Amino acid sequence: MERFSELVRLRRSMRKFTDEPLEQGEIDTILRAALMAPSSKGLRSFEFVVVTRREIIAALSRCKAQGADFLSGAAAAVVVAGDEEVSDAWIEDASVASTLMLLQAEDLGLGSCWVQIRERKDADGGDAEENVRKLLGMPGQMRVLSIIALGHKGMERKPQNEDKLRLDKVHREKW
Repeated sequence: MERFSELVRLRRSMRKFTDEPLEQGEIDTILRAALMAPSSKGLRSFEFVVVTRREIIAALSRCKAQGADFLSGAAAAVVVAGDEEVSDAWIEDASVASTLMLLQAEDLGLGSCWVQIRERKDADGGDAEENVRKLLGMPGQMRVLSIIALGHKGMERKPQNEDKLRLDKVHREKW
């Protein structure tokens, strides 16, 4: 499985993108990966809103106080949500789906970055999640976990340096 190990090593968060649009097939491939994500009890509590309109992406970039402004340069933004009425594990389900999108984007040679929304505030102290739900007309039971920024890479990043792995975070047999 050398290919997967290399994919994980190469994948880095990308916060700068070119102006080149994504092809529909690229977006569809990323979404198919997310839809195949494992989920609690196979309930697939995750749902996605794909945004490619610049003005909506720009509005999403202002949904929280900090850490989302780079979204305005992305070719697409995928809002990752979970239906809390379908599963109490919606956070885990949506997290796994988000991760598969990040990996699939890298496999296609595209850049991506996770923007945390759940439990974040906007500049006025309001709820970032509610801002996204209102902007996109999402039903009340849908919870927003993240936004995945997608686009063609606008910068170079070095692969992960395995010499800097925090092996002290790994415990064997017991703590």
